[in-house]
Amino acid sequence: MNQISSPTGAATSGAIFMLIASLAFAGTNLLQSLLPTPVEYGGYGMSSTGMAFWQYVIAAVLSLPLILRIGVDKLRTSHPLAHEVRAFVSALGVHVFVYGFATGVPIWQMVTLLATGPLFIIVGTTLFLGERVSAARIGAALAGFAGAIIVSGVGTDSLGWPTLIPIVAAALWATTDVLTRYLALKGESPETLTISLLVLVTPNHLMILLAVWALGAAAPGLLPVGLADNVFALPSGSGLWLLALLGALTAAAQYLLAFAYKVADAAYLQPFGDVKVPLSGLLGWVLLGQAPTVWFWPGAALIVAASVFIYWAESRDQRPTRLAAA
Repeated sequence: MNQISSPTGAATSGAIFMLIASLAFAGTNLLQSLLPTPVEYGGYGMSSTGMAFWQYVIAAVLSLPLILRIGVDKLRTSHPLAHEVRAFVSALGVHVFVYGFATGVPIWQMVTLLATGPLFIIVGTTLFLGERVSAARIGAALAGFAGAIIVSGVGTDSLGWPTLIPIVAAALWATTDVLTRYLALKGESPETLTISLLVLVTPNHLMILLAVWALGAAAPGLLPVGLADNVFALPSGSGLWLLALLGALTAAAQYLLAFAYKVADAAYLQPFGDVKVPLSGLLGWVLLGQAPTVWFWPGAALIVAASVFIYWAESRDQRPTRLAAA
């Protein structure tokens, strides 16, 4: 019975874990937008570089009980270089992304432009992992991309260079996703994928922070304001609690993401990750007053529809196999 139902069970489990991870990521997007916002505009004035570093320091500390419960042996791997590259690219993507928030790009526009990610993932998984890319998957990825373009207001609003920042972050995180899937196919467990990322990513964040700080000190005025200033400073009061929450949500989201990739492939799961677009937009609107334009709603609806469609199409494609097994 398990063999008959396993394809549907895996697809459903992967989708559920990805949807929950999307909710956690929506929470991190909200906090990443709030913490580096200048105090005079209602934020906490953190350096985006410093925020990213402390975010992952806290996430790594919170993962220590999980490391002890699962066992240190889960940190052993036959693919140390792949884990390190994955951690560095993930860290760099975070710094690029949060800098976009620091430049003042609203959440709904920042996150929706990340929907270009599936196109990078399809290219990566096809060329490097040899995954089958069906017409349904390509259609869902293109629909998610179209939804992002609609939400961004291309053709109606003047888009400056900061709106290109999330596209660069999308390419970096797509690389991380492909590497995650690669390591899962090599037999790495969700625990190893999660803990190794949380352990390795923090030194990589520190390396990026030190590089930014050194460059800012060596060439004052070269880097944008807020990027290299007070990179080690922590907020006080409620800001410190929000930073702790950001780290906790980061740890939870990474674990859920790794588990989702363990039971289903990257191209199938990516449209479900796009659900964080409407979730982030709504949170930014309700809690930060960042009201999206009228284009947000049809674009977000198209992104959600793409997620529903790819799940339906994959479930239908698996039905003949289950019937034959029966």
